[in-house]
Amino acid sequence: MADDPVQAGVSRVVGIYEEQPERAAVTFRADTELGAGLRCDTQTRKHALVVDEPPSIGGTGEGPNPIEVVLAGLAACQAITYQVWAVRLGLALDRVRVQAQGDVDLRGFFGVVAGVRAGFTAVRIEVALEGPEPDERYRELAEEVDRHCPVFDMLTVPAPLTRTLVEPSSVEA
Repeated sequence: MADDPVQAGVSRVVGIYEEQPERAAVTFRADTELGAGLRCDTQTRKHALVVDEPPSIGGTGEGPNPIEVVLAGLAACQAITYQVWAVRLGLALDRVRVQAQGDVDLRGFFGVVAGVRAGFTAVRIEVALEGPEPDERYRELAEEVDRHCPVFDMLTVPAPLTRTLVEPSSVEA
């Protein structure tokens, strides 16, 4: 298990953050520019991502829509957090599969009915684990994941969000 890159990476990073807690506060960034139709070309670190809507509402259909990206982020963050916390708890974990579903009433997005929420009305995740540990150990793991998964936290406890509008008259040509 000493040759496991996840275990080595988690141990290294936890050690750094225990010794130098100021290094743990980081800022992530995503930059998006609207392209053809509703297609958005997004850049995160060195990764390009196309986020789009289906052609039925004017998109190009070349990528997942923003709601699907959020659900994909939740599912991936859950899977990663399960693996990280399995390492932290010393649990064997052979396989993790996560399915995320979210309900949205699109009347809120399109402003068809006043007072209808634009975002999720419900989100569900199903996590399937495989491994040799007793069920109670995996329940303990699930509790730790619920406490430590960043995207789960963002969806259950909203963070303050600030929007700044840079108006066309203030943008230099």
